[in-house]
Amino acid sequence: MRAIALKEFLQLRRDRRTVAMLFLLPFLFLVVFGYAASFDVEEIPTLIVGGSAKLVESQLPKQFKVIDVRPGDDRAAAQDALHRGEAVVAIVTPSAASQDATVLIDGSELFAAQAALRRIATAQATAGGLQESTAPGDVQLPAQAQQALAVIGKAKIDVLFNPDLRTAVVMVPGLCGIILVFIGTIATALGVVRERQTGTMEQLAVMPFRPRDVFLGKIAPYLAIACVDMAVIVGVGMLIFDVPFRGSVATFALGAGLFLFVTLGLGVLISTVSQTQGQAIQLAIMTMVPQFLLSGLFFPLYAMPWGVRWIGYCLPLTWFVKIARGVMVRGAPIDALWLPLTVLAVMGTVVFTASVLRFRRELAPAAKAETDVAAAVEDGAPA
Repeated sequence: MRAIALKEFLQLRRDRRTVAMLFLLPFLFLVVFGYAASFDVEEIPTLIVGGSAKLVESQLPKQFKVIDVRPGDDRAAAQDALHRGEAVVAIVTPSAASQDATVLIDGSELFAAQAALRRIATAQATAGGLQESTAPGDVQLPAQAQQALAVIGKAKIDVLFNPDLRTAVVMVPGLCGIILVFIGTIATALGVVRERQTGTMEQLAVMPFRPRDVFLGKIAPYLAIACVDMAVIVGVGMLIFDVPFRGSVATFALGAGLFLFVTLGLGVLISTVSQTQGQAIQLAIMTMVPQFLLSGLFFPLYAMPWGVRWIGYCLPLTWFVKIARGVMVRGAPIDALWLPLTVLAVMGTVVFTASVLRFRRELAPAAKAETDVAAAVEDGAPA
């Protein structure tokens, strides 16, 4: 038994990929569920517009992180800002004492919207208590604080894009990304590795095809399957779960295409450094798990500390989720999504170029080996 255990330890030490997965995945889960797995949003991006914007900004609770103050804008401008994803909450302050304020909330950011509603409810309860408090000795807030609190406490609340705050509305767009990650990474990696294991990679290498043709031919079926699956997911979400699709189909297709190029490139890149399908699955899991957990799909990025949040911004699924939710739920125009589209384009270029170069290096030795065998057979030597 001791000899068998020692042999297993030695074999495990030689398998660096398995060792890395055994140690990195528990560490990743510890970091995610210890620091990032939180639904308590501490910072809510907030825009303040209207005549009393400056007053409200100075006394707003800290949870509302003010990103801009626009005294000259009105409700229409605030609603357009939410439509473009510039903020999660927009406070439309009154220009006259007789008018009531309005708080606009982006319902596509589910957890941030819920946190905003809880904080506003607290402010309304506090404002109501101040109005009823007339006894001597009661703690009185400064006049400006009372005015700002009254603005929030009496405000009308309007939840946009997802008025009922339904989970399906924000989850179905993200599921499209999961489908693309699964097919683009695992299926592509396994398909290419299978060619190497069955020996057909050498046959492809000596055929009159350019490496680019072989590469594109290998990924074309997975590209088609991913497109069909994505269309099915979107259609089922709209028909069964009543998920809206308010934006442009062309913009959604552009974002999905860029994201798919990244995932397909990752799949081919994984296949070029894997000798077996088991190794390919291990590497694919190590690239997929962080995307599922740190992309903002299940846990909001707002709730993550900066030490973990920056990892999420380095993951392609994070940017596709922004595009999918922006197009489907908010109907955001393409110019409002320039940042995630640009990031995915850069990621796709880098990953796709690296995968093509690695794939070409894989074909070169296979072609040389097949040519040497053919030459040896022609010379009469045993193959």
